[in-house]
Amino acid sequence: MKNIAGLMKQASQMQKKMEDMQAMLESMTVQGSAGAGMVTVTMSGKNDLRAIQIDPKLLDPAEVEMLQDLIVAAHTDAKRKIEALAAEEMQKVTGGLNLPAGMKLPF
Repeated sequence: MKNIAGLMKQASQMQKKMEDMQAMLESMTVQGSAGAGMVTVTMSGKNDLRAIQIDPKLLDPAEVEMLQDLIVAAHTDAKRKIEALAAEEMQKVTGGLNLPAGMKLPF
């Protein structure tokens, strides 16, 4: 029974660490950019889009399609950075424990 109590305590501690990590990620912001910085998006660690900055040179009606592509690319860049940050933080929480593929904790 001692082992079960120890496991329960460890599980509780890991849950607390994961909650702390989620709160930390939510408070962080990440920027993604495209077009040599001509389009920049700012996202929270929980993938909420917070801001978009567009260089005024891109506001040519003839270049709308390029602007759309740059916004998508900047968003993708920011999302990739958030995923990398979340994975890094998860490694800290799990102590390097390799979770099974497809197990996306805490999300």
